[in-house]
Amino acid sequence: MIEKKEPTVWQGFKAFLMRGNVVDLAVAVVIGAAFTNIVNAVVRGLINPLVGAIGTKNLDHYSSCLKAPCVVNADGSVRSGVPIMWGSVAGATLSFLITAAVVYFLMVLPMAKYLARQEARKKAREGTQEVIDVTELEVLKEIRDTLVAQRSAGRDVR
Repeated sequence: MIEKKEPTVWQGFKAFLMRGNVVDLAVAVVIGAAFTNIVNAVVRGLINPLVGAIGTKNLDHYSSCLKAPCVVNADGSVRSGVPIMWGSVAGATLSFLITAAVVYFLMVLPMAKYLARQEARKKAREGTQEVIDVTELEVLKEIRDTLVAQRSAGRDVR
C-alpha cells in the first residue's frame, strides 16, 4: 500500500505565496503605501492652506473644552480640564475622504470603464464568431446534402 506523503511546511508556504490573492494583496499594500505620500502632499499643500484661510492651518489645533478650564501643554499633554480634540478627527476624516475620492476617480472608475470596454469587445467578437460558426455549419450541411443527393442519383441511374 502506497502512503500519501503530506506536503512539507515549506511546500505549503510556497503554495500559499503563489496564490493570486496574496500577490495582489502585496501589490495593493505597496501601492497604497506609496500613494499615501501623494495624499499627504495634497493635504499639506492644498487642503491645509484652504482651511488655513478660514482658521488655523493645522486642523489638529481645533478643539473644544468639555470640562473647563482646558489647559494643554505644548507637548500635547493635558494640564487641566477635558479637551475634545475634534480637529484631529476632522483632519483624519478629510484625509480619508480625499484618499477615497482620488482612488475612486483616478483608479477604480477608469479601470471599470476599461474592463467594460474589454467585455463589450469580447462579446462582439463572440457574436461575430457565432455568426461565422452558424454560416460554416449551414455551408457544411448544404455540402452534405448535395453529396447525399449525388450518391442517391448515382444509384438510381445504375
